[in-house]
Amino acid sequence: MKNSILLLAISLILSCNQKIDEQVNIKSSGQVFGTSYSIIYESQVNYQKQFDSLFYVINQSLSTYQTNSIISKINRNEWTHFDNHFLTVFEASKQIYEATNGAFDPTIGAVVNAWDFGPEGKIVGLDSLKVDSLMLGVGFDKVELPKEKFRLPKNTFLDFNAIAKGYGVDVIAYFLSKKGISNYLVEIGGEIHARGKNAEKQKPWMVGVEMPRFDGEQSILKAITITNQAMATSGTYRKFKIDENGNRYSHIIDTKTGYPSKTNLLSISVLAENCMTADAYATAFKAMGVENVQKFLKSHPELKVFLIFENKKGELETLSLNGFPEE
Repeated sequence: MKNSILLLAISLILSCNQKIDEQVNIKSSGQVFGTSYSIIYESQVNYQKQFDSLFYVINQSLSTYQTNSIISKINRNEWTHFDNHFLTVFEASKQIYEATNGAFDPTIGAVVNAWDFGPEGKIVGLDSLKVDSLMLGVGFDKVELPKEKFRLPKNTFLDFNAIAKGYGVDVIAYFLSKKGISNYLVEIGGEIHARGKNAEKQKPWMVGVEMPRFDGEQSILKAITITNQAMATSGTYRKFKIDENGNRYSHIIDTKTGYPSKTNLLSISVLAENCMTADAYATAFKAMGVENVQKFLKSHPELKVFLIFENKKGELETLSLNGFPEE
């Protein structure tokens, strides 16, 4: 789970004695997509019911944890129609899959499950033969979007968890924009879409990039202000496994080998126009490594990236690319 960003923007709850013409923020928070969410927006109207409805529809389309969702039915090869949410995420995934030469691949889901990082549980006694067998179904280029009903190739399992959370952030942000709200911050599990400013404080939205810590504690490495953009972070310091030899495995599976990534990258934060894009690239960059990310970003100036990694001495280093804000 990509939850390595801590919100630093703290909003006051609308009180009953505030005048109707005051600038106020409404804050909605709770649990969704297996994580927490926080939505802060300047308005006189509380849209909690609408948020709940949108979350429900997205879950019913894209969640592999919902047995009757569209994607779950597709993974069982049950003939089913797909909705606009599925279509949007599918097409964006295809573009990013091609741009990253397969580093981002939603068909890696069965292998993720086998390593016990997904909803289906682990395969007992996982070995190279079983990994190789599962990898036969991997490759998003094998999946074509049908005109109507969907059916996957044999042994292929779709998993949009590395992009769906960011997409959910964008859906809520789009809803607020359509309601004429120009100041808001939407956060789901650390993925963020910010617009305008914090109306109560009359300051830009401020968020923090977390210091990688394997002990579960939280601390901020740097704080930045963002507006009219989205940010997502992927890291390995919270969701990982350690084998009997003490080797640490990240939850990011290398789409070329079928094994957990062993890169020295600990955290990747990506700023982009929308959170769906930032979410997917943050995952892809984790598997690509520092040098390949640097090369990739030379031809993608629209992405601003902040890397935290271990050098050869085991020390933490940081790298800001394409103008990622320093503060």
